[in-house]
Amino acid sequence: MNPIKDFVVDVASIRTTGTQLRRPECILAQRDGSLLLADARGGVVRIDAAGEQKLILPSNADTPASGDGLTSGSLPNGLALDAHGNVVIANIGTDRVERLTRSGELRVLLDNIDGRPMGKVNFVLRDSRNRLWITVSTRINPWPDAIRSNLADGYIVLLDERGARIVADGLAFTNEIRFDAREEWLYVAETTAKRVSRFRVLENGELGPRETYGPSQLGAGLIDGIAFDAYGNLWCAMIFSDRLVAIDPSGDVHTLLDDGDKDATARFDAAFATGEIVPGKVMEETGGTTAPWLTSVTFGGPDLKTVYLGSLKGQSIPYFTSPVAGLPMIHW
Repeated sequence: MNPIKDFVVDVASIRTTGTQLRRPECILAQRDGSLLLADARGGVVRIDAAGEQKLILPSNADTPASGDGLTSGSLPNGLALDAHGNVVIANIGTDRVERLTRSGELRVLLDNIDGRPMGKVNFVLRDSRNRLWITVSTRINPWPDAIRSNLADGYIVLLDERGARIVADGLAFTNEIRFDAREEWLYVAETTAKRVSRFRVLENGELGPRETYGPSQLGAGLIDGIAFDAYGNLWCAMIFSDRLVAIDPSGDVHTLLDDGDKDATARFDAAFATGEIVPGKVMEETGGTTAPWLTSVTFGGPDLKTVYLGSLKGQSIPYFTSPVAGLPMIHW
């Protein structure tokens, strides 16, 4: 039986780690019990297994870290670990892919594609062949102007020994991506299409045709971060409604947490459905209290059954126990 069939997160059981974080959008959990978090101060926060916290900032950064925490300044967004343990950063503020060493040395890995600025670089994922898969949500700046239902200018980049090239285009605010256990399929959160898509991964790194995975619409809010568990359920963080749902292997959706303001979410969804840019005030009113503006879900802990939630507005990291372990990431 699917372990999440009757599972609902007990809000009273949720604990938190970390303090005074800024925009902890993405979380990487490691075997030693530590967490690496994106932080809007322009770097990465490391929280060790004992809860000790350290902000790692670039010592040689060529762009200011200061900004509004949402659209300006250096804004680390998606994170991955390279084969040497350095942090690869998809920076949605500087519009580039960066590598930050544990000692704070920053190097730009990619800042253009075919000689053109990349746009809003959102997420980065490393596979078992040491290739980097990068999502660009939109070419619109600032990115909140791309939160509308009739725009699909996002794309996916593959960076390997041949260089960087676009392998999928015309996607609706391309967000987090994940592989299945055998890396046969690449799953993509298309935020402004409210759906998960997937592509078969071909031997040369090219992608097959896009398929919708699960329902064509995931309901209230917009999909942001995704993560597989070991059973094959795909957990999905729904921003602006602050829902956590899971798509099971048969395509059915299970609601695991519903923490948003339903009235505010309804106003957001109504504005979004018009195809116009969602007014800032309407967007700002949404969100819950557990992980306000929920963005990501990460499995960690010694048995990979601890679930950590990332967010855009949170100042700490909520976590709870899952009935099923997460699918180990490549760095695990």
